[in-house]
Amino acid sequence: MTGMRIAVAADNAGVALKNTLADQLRADERVSDVTDFGVPDESDDRAYPLLGLAAAQAVADGEADRAVLVCGTGIGMAISANKVEGIRATVAHDSYSAERSVRSNDCQVLCLGGRVIGPELAKKIVGEWLGYSFDPSSASAEKVAHITEFEQAAPGGVG
Repeated sequence: MTGMRIAVAADNAGVALKNTLADQLRADERVSDVTDFGVPDESDDRAYPLLGLAAAQAVADGEADRAVLVCGTGIGMAISANKVEGIRATVAHDSYSAERSVRSNDCQVLCLGGRVIGPELAKKIVGEWLGYSFDPSSASAEKVAHITEFEQAAPGGVG
């Protein structure tokens, strides 16, 4: 089995946590590749939407299987990533929410707040998150399908 390809990105408010998580992901045997969309350090002041959109697009394009995005709260990254067609991103700062984001909602993008969560808890959540998968035969599959249908509909949504 081939390992997962993970995209990571952060603005300068989340770069320290992103770098910690990227190192963890590179050391994880379940991960075959980590692509870092930036920023490399706190001196880089690129705005989080540019970075989050690029990483989420890599997932949508099939260049990555999942993404971990970090900004100050995780909220801006989640909003940005969710603008990419086919992406379901969430903020999760606890194990249960991270689990349900994948198992119930088929989220491919996990967003964290570098100013909200400590590095040890973030590493625990990301490690657990890697092990979850969506069951397309679950009771949640129909709900996720409604979201996808709406997203793919012509402007104005599903009528």
